[in-house]
Amino acid sequence: MKQQTESNPLSNLDEWEDDLLRRYPDPESIANQKSVEEYRNYENPERDTVREFYKLNHTYQTYDFVLEKRNNYLRFDKKEMPIWAAFDFLNQLVDDSDPDTDLDQMQHLLQTSEAIRADGHPDWMVLVGLVHDMGKVLCLFGEPQWAVVGDTFPVGCAHSDKIVYAEYFDANPDFHNQRYNTKYGIYAPNCGLRNVHMSWGHDEYVYQMMKDYLPEPGLYMLRYHSFYSQHRENAYNHLMDDHDHKMFKWVNLFNPYDLYSKNPTPPDWKVLRPYYEDLVQKYLPATLKF
Repeated sequence: MKQQTESNPLSNLDEWEDDLLRRYPDPESIANQKSVEEYRNYENPERDTVREFYKLNHTYQTYDFVLEKRNNYLRFDKKEMPIWAAFDFLNQLVDDSDPDTDLDQMQHLLQTSEAIRADGHPDWMVLVGLVHDMGKVLCLFGEPQWAVVGDTFPVGCAHSDKIVYAEYFDANPDFHNQRYNTKYGIYAPNCGLRNVHMSWGHDEYVYQMMKDYLPEPGLYMLRYHSFYSQHRENAYNHLMDDHDHKMFKWVNLFNPYDLYSKNPTPPDWKVLRPYYEDLVQKYLPATLKF
């Protein structure tokens, strides 16, 4: 994928965005360690943690639980630290919900951002690749992984059967609550995802953390990159509005880089660090509130 040259400039921002969205990545070119069909294998995951993770996640991610966590964490009064300190913590974390990799999170972030950079996308999108899982620092504050990672889904309405391991929702109190277990639940048709509460985790947390620093397409990538039942299965079209559908083109552009860049070979951080230090300095403050 090549960037536009000066001899063929795009006439305006809308044309540039349309051109960028036409250049979707070829998953086969990103997935250079195994075939794309081998990713997200939940039928026979290689790690035993995956099924147990989703059993806990689907049991305890209720509407009231989400409101409690939003009230607790979105004040960002727990800690203030440089982004690199957060990345140091991620070096200790392996995602129990992920059937595709057992590398620490920092390695995954670098693989994602480097794949985006290699395809010539804007630097803000490279930064999205670098920070998209940074919200997993919630584990630093004692949160169990089922409250931090994994696929996300709306709460306050019926759970789609397109959500991975949907059978485990039978143990969730909201599954049996008539206020929450209908198609729309507490929401109005096509109300827009900005009015819908998602299961609590790192996506919403990092979105809220970055919402003053990145363009809206990047913020959609952050907020909904784990919402697989929608960007793969279109299971919640009935809650989305026209603006959501427009922005989800960006989520779909980002998703292959997040998913298919995972491979057992870690990037060389010593070589890459100067570039990423400059990138972070360009967009983000010296310290972030967590």
